[in-house]
Amino acid sequence: MPERDGLLGDLYKEILLDHYRNPRNKGTLETFTCAADGSNPLCGDQIRLEVEVDDETIDALRFSGVGCSISQASASMMTEYVVGKTVPEAERAIDDFQRLMIEGEAPVDDFGDIEALAGVAKFPARVKCASLAWKTLRQAIEHPEAAEPVTTDDRSANHG
Repeated sequence: MPERDGLLGDLYKEILLDHYRNPRNKGTLETFTCAADGSNPLCGDQIRLEVEVDDETIDALRFSGVGCSISQASASMMTEYVVGKTVPEAERAIDDFQRLMIEGEAPVDDFGDIEALAGVAKFPARVKCASLAWKTLRQAIEHPEAAEPVTTDDRSANHG
């Protein structure tokens, strides 16, 4: 992973701000095959994901909700990254993102703008903000029948 200071750090800050101010895929879908809600009680972030899966491929993904700049930017980046991928590819991306956040391990594949979130790993409380959309996506595609929202609260049984 490259250093996150100087000009590179400034570039990453700009990428995060751009996704926060101009979120991609924010809104709702007219029709969707699965959806999930998520929350980060620590920060107050709330998210809803609606996903259209056709023949194991994520054709569309929208998010709605409110939250801090990191949670909203991460959701925007995630939606751009996983649309067009198969469900197994999206699941691998979720795992890669968790490793990036927890272990600082760069993914094998190019993660694009998402790599701007690598610096968040230095701040454990903010990792929950960045991870919310990803955990909610896992809930939507793996357990669409679950009624309980996914949460980043470690004390929760469904923090997955």
